[in-house]
Amino acid sequence: QVQLVESGGGSVQSGGSLRLSCAASGFSLDYYAIAWFRQAPGKGREGVSCINSSGTTTNYADSVKGRFSISRDNAKNTVYLQMNSLKPEDTAVYYCAVTYGGFYCSFNPTEYDYWGQGTQVTVSS
Repeated sequence: QVQLVESGGGSVQSGGSLRLSCAASGFSLDYYAIAWFRQAPGKGREGVSCINSSGTTTNYADSVKGRFSISRDNAKNTVYLQMNSLKPEDTAVYYCAVTYGGFYCSFNPTEYDYWGQGTQVTVSS
């Protein structure tokens, strides 16, 4: 059974850090591009960061550049999102998603095949 499970969310103060994990089971992440999306209350789903299948290309939303870092550990079948210098506007539910054969990666949610259930990140001022 294909499954993505996010973890690492929580509540932090502005300026703090969190590390999100997205663990895959039932399939290998080796040939998948992976993205992190987020959705704040009353807002649409927003692409935050993505990494291609080989790990050679990463993309970041302008709002998180220089603060967030995406990485993948294929041996652990897990993707990470390191979030530093968090701001209240980063508050959202964060989702990981994968798409097969991702030589590139994008922030178009319709391109992604499997999604996790989400993990809540709350940043207080």
